[in-house]
Amino acid sequence: MRKPRGEITKLSSLFDKYKKILKAPQASVANAFCELVFELVRVSIPKESVSYNVHTRVLHIKVSGPLKSEIKLRKKEIINHLKARLGEQNAPTEIL
Repeated sequence: MRKPRGEITKLSSLFDKYKKILKAPQASVANAFCELVFELVRVSIPKESVSYNVHTRVLHIKVSGPLKSEIKLRKKEIINHLKARLGEQNAPTEIL
């Protein structure tokens, strides 16, 4: 859709196309998850123990049993916070 000649477009509208297509990289999702778990549970998770698959939107964590259970109990809350931080399209849908 072309604009009439001389009409000014807003800068934010220039990036709408890319916002729909591009997804957050794995590292940024893993970093956001680690920061969020530290804020909620007050336990530090090493970034090496978190992996994220962009296509399936599944976050895998490799931590001890009690910590993993605590994360599973708060899974819905964590996913909602990640949606707020990363956006609906970039947030994971499942934590395993």
